Amino acid sequence: MPPGHLAKVGTLYDRPTPTNAARTPAELAGLIESIAAHRDREAFAALFDYFAPRIKGFLVRSNTPPAGAEELAQEALLIVWRKAEQYDRAKAGASAWIFTIARNLRIDVARREQRGRLLDLEATDEAEPPAPPDTMLLAGEREQRVHAALTHLSDDQLRVVRLSFFEGKAHGDIASELDLPLGTVKSRIRLAMNRLRELLGDLT
Repeated sequence: MPPGHLAKVGTLYDRPTPTNAARTPAELAGLIESIAAHRDREAFAALFDYFAPRIKGFLVRSNTPPAGAEELAQEALLIVWRKAEQYDRAKAGASAWIFTIARNLRIDVARREQRGRLLDLEATDEAEPPAPPDTMLLAGEREQRVHAALTHLSDDQLRVVRLSFFEGKAHGDIASELDLPLGTVKSRIRLAMNRLRELLGDLT
């Protein structure tokens, strides 16, 4: 683990943006390469000071709670320390590489939370008595109609519907994951729901 630079994470976000805000892409790439080649602690400290507040801001804007955003920012930079050898400036800029790490961490956390919610639902279902056969039959028919209706959506609409209603993601998270404006995500969901209402009629 890198030196005690990470111990200051609790106070880092309470100060203004670091004075090294003018670093060039080449300088940032050089810091990662120095970590990879020499386990350069000063380079890591500079990289941490530069990116930690920016990663936290990115995550907060993606609807991550501030406390969780700080933890993910720290974890993302620890990954940079551990995997600096994998960085290739010919394939990606330093900022793109590091923010991709942070974004993937956020997605992993969201998926773990979703799996936890599904497990809770399964436990609740197990405690309930089985539904009568006629109820199960109606539920099966309803499910078939819903799946059939989904096939009439465009690929773009189906993707946002699955993320929103099947994976339980917030509109802001969907916009970040698909790299789309928030308004576009909301518009696609609205159009998809209107189409499903037309197709399902009595089920909506």
